[in-house]
Amino acid sequence: MRWDVARELDRAHGLPRSAVFDTLYRTPTWHDIERGVGDPSAWLEEAHRALEAQAGRPLPRLHDLWRAAQGFIQPNLALACALRGRYKVSVLSNADRSLRGRLEREPEVFCLFDDVVVSAEVGMAKPEPEVFRLAARRLGIGPAECVFVDDWDVNVNAAREVGMTAVLHRADKGDDLRAQLAAVGVRAEA
Repeated sequence: MRWDVARELDRAHGLPRSAVFDTLYRTPTWHDIERGVGDPSAWLEEAHRALEAQAGRPLPRLHDLWRAAQGFIQPNLALACALRGRYKVSVLSNADRSLRGRLEREPEVFCLFDDVVVSAEVGMAKPEPEVFRLAARRLGIGPAECVFVDDWDVNVNAAREVGMTAVLHRADKGDDLRAQLAAVGVRAEA
């Protein structure tokens, strides 16, 4: 997540901190969308209306701008590639149904993963305990054999509660994922 871009959009448009994020992802509608229920277009429209209501004026499509700024963290992709020889590597994402297609359109990225668990496809989302268990099961391993990485402490804590080793990784704060994984015993090929 490009938190820096979201913060700059908030600032540039005189919005409260986290307004762009909150109106998109801290809503009952998102709760449904990330579980595969509802209309993603209606969700995006609702989020835009909520943002304009906070601003008290019309705004450009800030959520679209923020989502367009999202991209792969290249050092983390290189790390996933280095891990592939020794470990199973998977994505567990709270996302709408479009995620798998977006990943498949990037074959050099999609092939790095043994599995991709999209919350909207499986009908449950982090931090629900069962989605962590499902991700492990789909890899053919137990939760205790997993190292889970996320940028939200609630999800990290939930993974720990089901027995996974979990790492809070914030690229926007300069965290070095390779070093964080090494600290919990996961070593990538050089």
